[in-house]
Amino acid sequence: MADKTGDEANRLTGRVARYARVGASVGKVGARMAAGRFLGVPTDQGDMAADLRQALGGLKGPLMKVAQLLATIPDALPSDYAAELAQLQSNAPAMGWPFVRRRMANELGKDWQTKFGSFDRDAAAAASLGQVHRATTTDGAPLACKLQYPDMQSAVEADLSQLKLIFGIYRRYDKAIDPSQIHQEIAERLREELDYEREARHQQLYAFILKDQPRVDVPQVVPELSTARLLTMGWLDGTPLMEVVDRPIEERNELAMSMFHAWYEPFYNFGVIHGDPHLGNYKVRPDMGVNLLDFGCIRVFPPSFVTGVIDLYHALLNDDRDLAVHAYETWGFTGLSNEVIDTLHLWAEFVYAPLLEDKKRAIQDEGTMYGARVASKVHGRLRELGGVTVPREFVFMDRAAIGLGSVFLHLQAEVNWYQIFHGLIEGYEEKALAKRQKAALKRVELSPPA
Repeated sequence: MADKTGDEANRLTGRVARYARVGASVGKVGARMAAGRFLGVPTDQGDMAADLRQALGGLKGPLMKVAQLLATIPDALPSDYAAELAQLQSNAPAMGWPFVRRRMANELGKDWQTKFGSFDRDAAAAASLGQVHRATTTDGAPLACKLQYPDMQSAVEADLSQLKLIFGIYRRYDKAIDPSQIHQEIAERLREELDYEREARHQQLYAFILKDQPRVDVPQVVPELSTARLLTMGWLDGTPLMEVVDRPIEERNELAMSMFHAWYEPFYNFGVIHGDPHLGNYKVRPDMGVNLLDFGCIRVFPPSFVTGVIDLYHALLNDDRDLAVHAYETWGFTGLSNEVIDTLHLWAEFVYAPLLEDKKRAIQDEGTMYGARVASKVHGRLRELGGVTVPREFVFMDRAAIGLGSVFLHLQAEVNWYQIFHGLIEGYEEKALAKRQKAALKRVELSPPA
């Protein structure tokens, strides 16, 4: 791939300016809480959460993306904060043509336009870290060009340092969950999202992993038109998921199975998961297959973690407490008392429930609020027990599971999840997964998980 670093250095001035803007916005909320605690004045968590959303919504950029992410990770923030931050929109104002022209020249050279058949001046989509333009090859094949905004490295580093302020607010409010590992995991994944060369390798990894899965398409990367801040790929047409929720149940069930395979075949066969369950990251094909998009947030797990997921399933299926404890410890939970194990079981039983019954069923039989009630119960018990530190690897696995579950809720699909799952894990061997994972990562020049 071509690579031009030029104006993308992590500028001190840019970082200082970002500190000032973010610190002023988030600091106001922190100051209100501190004053309330010092003076003994009750603080309304809902009001402060709304203030935080308003402050972050005006900033755009990485911290807004982090806020959106936090809103989807169970127990990363109190419910009031999560509900408010979930309202943040991913769309940001697009940069104009003068910026695009300069940016493309920096990445591909002054003659960059000759390398395309056409290139749309207006962005097809704009988000927190960059924007996408439609284009064509010189032969007329449709392309998507993902172009990163300037000074994102400075913005990310400034925002990540200020993110600790948000977690500090949380820890003063509620000690049930220690978010330190969550912060570390988010920081690492967000830094990776800035590296479009790494994202291209992620995308090529998924294309290889799913090459024999007819239900899923992955856009093909165009290396000669890509750099560390420009990712060019084939354009895949598809229908937004929310536009098919009124289709006949048979079609929605087919789509649900396609989504299940798109997300979990990579995990159970290669220990890899797509960590951004945003509705905009998949489009529906006419045959109810899916186009899987955006590979900036990919998590590669040690094979032992996958084994822990399967072990916990069998532990719940067979009421094997010793195996369940082994699974939790494999994931990195420590100091497990019987009370903490029982509490973790409540959440595990909720997440695994659709996989434990050999019958057609909805992803949730008790309505959309059931998960919230379970989470609230778990959170309350952990608070009483002194809290728990969530292992890093667990963060995006849990997030992906909940995100995919929300898709199935939207679809109101009724599928035999038990049979689909057993088809995926049949004959599972950790050593075989480790071998497949090593070979696949080597193929796209990615390092194995630590």
